[in-house]
Amino acid sequence: MVEDKDGDVEKLTYQEFHEQVGKLAQILNKRGIKKGDKVLLHLPNGSAFMKSWFAILSIGAVMVPTNILSPKEEIKYLVSHSESKLIITEKAYEDKFLSFQLPLLFSRLETGQEGTWLEGEMEKVAPLIDFPDLATQDEAAILYTSGTTSKPKGVVLTHQNYLHTGKQMAQTLGYQQEDRVLIVLPMFHGNGQYYMAMPALYAGASIAITENFSATNYIKQAKRLKATVGSLFSAPIKMILKKKYDSEDVMNPLRLVIYAQSLTNQQYEDFLTKYQVQLRQLYGMTETIAIPLMNPIENLQDHVSIGKEACGYSVVLRDEEGREVATGEEGEITVYGEPGITIMKEYYKNPSATEETIRDNWLYTGDMAKIDETSGLFYFVDRKKDMMKRSGENIAAGEVEAVINEHNAVFESAVISVPDPVYEEAIHAFVILKENRELIPDELLEWCRERLAKFKVPQEFHFTEDFPRTSVGKIQKQQMKKWI
Repeated sequence: MVEDKDGDVEKLTYQEFHEQVGKLAQILNKRGIKKGDKVLLHLPNGSAFMKSWFAILSIGAVMVPTNILSPKEEIKYLVSHSESKLIITEKAYEDKFLSFQLPLLFSRLETGQEGTWLEGEMEKVAPLIDFPDLATQDEAAILYTSGTTSKPKGVVLTHQNYLHTGKQMAQTLGYQQEDRVLIVLPMFHGNGQYYMAMPALYAGASIAITENFSATNYIKQAKRLKATVGSLFSAPIKMILKKKYDSEDVMNPLRLVIYAQSLTNQQYEDFLTKYQVQLRQLYGMTETIAIPLMNPIENLQDHVSIGKEACGYSVVLRDEEGREVATGEEGEITVYGEPGITIMKEYYKNPSATEETIRDNWLYTGDMAKIDETSGLFYFVDRKKDMMKRSGENIAAGEVEAVINEHNAVFESAVISVPDPVYEEAIHAFVILKENRELIPDELLEWCRERLAKFKVPQEFHFTEDFPRTSVGKIQKQQMKKWI
């Protein structure tokens, strides 16, 4: 079930979807796409994305999904680096691909527009019958992770990776045939593929997809599409809470919303109270495939934590030398897995980055965490690269942000550091205030002094309307450093 930007809904049964995938596979086959060829998708959420995804994989080709917000220069890099042989997109994005001599298939081509209309071509052909032999370790997709200081890295997934996350996530989240997952985050991202689509298909459940995320309409879309499970990041949840509350939204079919990145106690309780939906924080990344850490569906201990080991993964926190740290100490999250089976196969055409990230089957995430000595729960600390140092002392931006966010006038904060000639790094806090609230920097300074060690207190506070974000709401701190 797909709801487009105009609110029109398309419904497909499993059988109808299978036939449509076969027809698109036939089109790709007729255009010479063969096993191992890369096909780049530049599409919004919708049925064309889903059909393309499974059609590409069914003939042994490799899907390369991309962000429709990516500028032309980034797209040039992705097309050339991935060695894509064909592009599936929409007419609105054609200009990004004109410099390449590659065939283009356009979804939702309108009357009078030039080009090859994907859906029109599908009406002319019969479903493909003869499919190539595939192995579970064959490459299935390349998901490019956003680069902040370097070019994006291509995470290579196999067919087994998709099967693994489908089974493990379905079992971990307790998917049943009666469930309907709601995908609102961009599908080029692993979230919708790993945690929603694949486990829903494994369980024989149904899928509801919206073309765009709308904070105002999220709960209403869940009601309209009869969705039972959703997946968000903390940023969209905060956006939902910021919108005017409709008391009728408390009556909704959602039983669970999984999310990444922490909420304050107030934000967590507000969402629970307003919508009567269970929230469960998790930890995962494109490279880990399924979720290695998550709070259990039953018997939640602490929503602030990222839970315990999940989906059959082993997780160890390590120091700079790769040694396991003592319980209670901060260390880098490392996840044990088999490349191409339970974790990514590799970074595409980047052996040095692969060797740095996967060592003796342990995937080094670049994220810092600690384990509570009493409960055994994991707590996220910060990205390793976002850890700051002032006067020889290590500082986690997340710890400072958590203190600032507890102020009743603060909606959200982001803490960064820049080089300082005296103290190594100067700490700056950027703050978004709640609606109709006022605050001056000195008040926040005093708030932090009362709750943080002196070396952790930011030297400067800046108020802003919003932060630069990725397509899934993650704050782009590298961009913010340019503001100073």
